[in-house]
Amino acid sequence: MAPERVHLRRFFDYFEIDCVFDVGANRGQYAQMLRNAVGFTGDIISFEPIPELADTLRTLAAKDRRWHVEQLALDREAGPATFHIMRESELSSLRQPSPDQPAIFRHDNSIARSVIVPRSTVAVELPRFQAQLGFRRPYLKLDTQGNDLAVVAGAGAAIADFVGLQTELSIKALYEGTAGLGEALATLQGLGFEPSAFVPNNAGRFPWLIEMDCILFRRDALPADAQA
Repeated sequence: MAPERVHLRRFFDYFEIDCVFDVGANRGQYAQMLRNAVGFTGDIISFEPIPELADTLRTLAAKDRRWHVEQLALDREAGPATFHIMRESELSSLRQPSPDQPAIFRHDNSIARSVIVPRSTVAVELPRFQAQLGFRRPYLKLDTQGNDLAVVAGAGAAIADFVGLQTELSIKALYEGTAGLGEALATLQGLGFEPSAFVPNNAGRFPWLIEMDCILFRRDALPADAQA
């Protein structure tokens, strides 16, 4: 969406973002948007556990030396786990669909098949890629369909290394055990992040607002003259 792209362009420039952890990359929509609409030229590390989609990402990234693809799910802990591939692949998740999800999602957000996937954590992957690529001001993009806070928990103290963070906030839960909007926002603020923008994320579901993306920055990343 245009508001997201405009805000990210300004955000990335202001905070001098030099690397993006693209968690739950799917078919590479977000990474391509960063390249084509935001003008981001730094490193992108796309994490995608679905094997065929990881292959698609590798093909897309083959001509972009700063786009790296990892066939992994990031989570609270490392190790193999069952991953649910939904009828609509963008809705795939480590979590089960909620029995109380809105009726308009029940077909698309139903399990087509489940596979065992490898998992890692941000705490493991961040220092590994930092040593390899040398970035200093990373941004964490989360699109894990109900599991974003588990990925944040898996970062541990390393979450403080991210200058910015983008997550989905649930207005109506699509997955079992998903934190509500208020709980998720309070958790992130407790970790030192503050909202910079809210972007509706309900394409094709008008007039419902089911989820929205929240773009946040770390308070201690602000220049002294911008502190509230």
